[in-house]
Amino acid sequence: MRNHTPWWKWLIIAAVILPGAFYALPNLFGDDPGIQLRGARGTTLETSQLATVQRVLDESKIGYNSLRLDDQGIRIRFPDTDSQLQARDELEIRLPTGYTIALTLMPAAPDWLSNVGALPMYLGLDLRGGVHFLLDVDMESAQRRAEDRYIADLRSTLREAKIRYRDVGRNVSGDLFVSLRDTGNTEDARAVIEKELPGLLLSDGQGTEGADIKLSLAQTEIDALSEFALEQNMTALRNRIDELGVAEPVVQRQGDRRIVVQLPGVQDTARAKRILGRTATLEMMMVDEEHSLDAALGGKVPPGSRIYRFRDGRPILIEKRVIYSGDNIVDAAASIDTQSGGPIVSITLDAIGARTNQKITGKNIGKRMAVLYIENRSVIQTDTQGRPVRDDQGRIVRDKQRLEEVITAPVIRDQLGKRFQIEGLDSVTEARDLALMLRAGSLAAPVDIIEERTVGPSLGQANISQGFLSVVVGFVLVLVFMIFYYRVFGLVANIALALNLVMIVAVLSLLQATLTLPGVAGIVLTVGMAVDANVLIFERIREEIRNGSTPQASIYSGYERALWTIVDANVTTLIAAIVLFNFGTGPIKGFAVTLSIGILTSMFTAIVLSRAVINFFYGGKRVKTLSI
Repeated sequence: MRNHTPWWKWLIIAAVILPGAFYALPNLFGDDPGIQLRGARGTTLETSQLATVQRVLDESKIGYNSLRLDDQGIRIRFPDTDSQLQARDELEIRLPTGYTIALTLMPAAPDWLSNVGALPMYLGLDLRGGVHFLLDVDMESAQRRAEDRYIADLRSTLREAKIRYRDVGRNVSGDLFVSLRDTGNTEDARAVIEKELPGLLLSDGQGTEGADIKLSLAQTEIDALSEFALEQNMTALRNRIDELGVAEPVVQRQGDRRIVVQLPGVQDTARAKRILGRTATLEMMMVDEEHSLDAALGGKVPPGSRIYRFRDGRPILIEKRVIYSGDNIVDAAASIDTQSGGPIVSITLDAIGARTNQKITGKNIGKRMAVLYIENRSVIQTDTQGRPVRDDQGRIVRDKQRLEEVITAPVIRDQLGKRFQIEGLDSVTEARDLALMLRAGSLAAPVDIIEERTVGPSLGQANISQGFLSVVVGFVLVLVFMIFYYRVFGLVANIALALNLVMIVAVLSLLQATLTLPGVAGIVLTVGMAVDANVLIFERIREEIRNGSTPQASIYSGYERALWTIVDANVTTLIAAIVLFNFGTGPIKGFAVTLSIGILTSMFTAIVLSRAVINFFYGGKRVKTLSI
């Protein structure tokens, strides 16, 4: 029988619509201000720590709606933002080290919904507020570091091969070179280098003063270094963001040398910039007490030593050999020394660093060991009027500066092992920042913040309100037009349109996707496009009626003959959305995601759902006219 919907189609419709409505439900409840506590370096929090947090809140007389412990840590929900901020301050002061504290928004939906996986979709930075950074990775610095390592490897390789050389280093033009004592060993040196160091390209050093062999990094080596620097920096940035205590951060690669970092809900943007952009580490070296500091200051610096300076400018002579560095540090925590009352950083070393530390300090009791702080900085060049200087490509020119200062140089009183403390820091804030960077790991190459955007919470709320208003206005205008122009059939189209919106929200919630302003634009566009299929069908039905077909035959022909036109139109739009997603950046991807979801859901509601509803009202009946 024509225009009859079989039971199995109704079953499919119910299997899609009912779960969709259920998973879209959590988005109606909104959010509450909250705090999420996690263990430092991913440690699991336990019930005793939950009791500690609860005691701090109760003693501080801070009201909260709920307090719970789950796999993600401790979650506290508050009635207002004032209570949230007050609780954050108290917890930072009174809790011991080992926690990361994140301000966040927590879904206000009932627990029974979240227990079955019904969670609201995330709101993007432009809707929630926060800070957006675009970081440029200094690949030239990473390449230079690799060349410095190769210089050391060249020396050790030639020594092991018993090939004598005058010098190995970098010439004025930046190329690596090897100068041999006996030019008759040139071919032997080339063979050894090609075998042991395949990442180097060798060429004749003739024409280069004092060089027998000229070397450069192979392109494959440069590409591998760039890829490693980018991935290592992303990992270090993620670790630093986790230590900052930011919930739901975004760290994404953009192109060959750029990284996008979005920190929703961050209020202290200055500290976020300071932490993300710093390339800092520590090196432990012995103080040279065998040679005279005054003689070194007079120009007679021993070959194996170098003059460094304390933070207050005092000079000190230190041996160049590094005992161990920040790469051997597995944990660092800032605290206050109970004896001196000054800030300290407690360091925990890995197995290699612990063995080295134990061996060196055991042999040098009574001598001094220096803690050298190293930071690579990027300073913008300015002209006489204070404006940034730009190169031929319009990029801001920056000078690379390397800060090296001795934090402290204490006397070794006893043999040290896996743990020790660093003193001599200026403030508790500095101690916290240093501990954070040491825990998170150093950057493989310096980064420059070339773009920064801050979205305040009030602006985010305004974006939400305007976005919601745009969807409502567009939706209502379409509803009015469809009812006015197509009557009962227009009412059916409106039902399908409403369910289409519900399904879009449900899919975004199921995927735990992030809704941004471009995503809202995609939804608004989908609202307008969703009725296109129904318009095609309804106009086809009108045409069949004008040609003298019966109402039932007109309904059947309208849906059957418009089907492939609808499919073709939507598939071409879907292909365009997929292309936008694959080749676009963040905002364009957000638009493409909601547009793609909207196309798929609108095809289901227009072709399957609306036809089933029309068949329910008109199918199998003797109908003389249609309200269309």
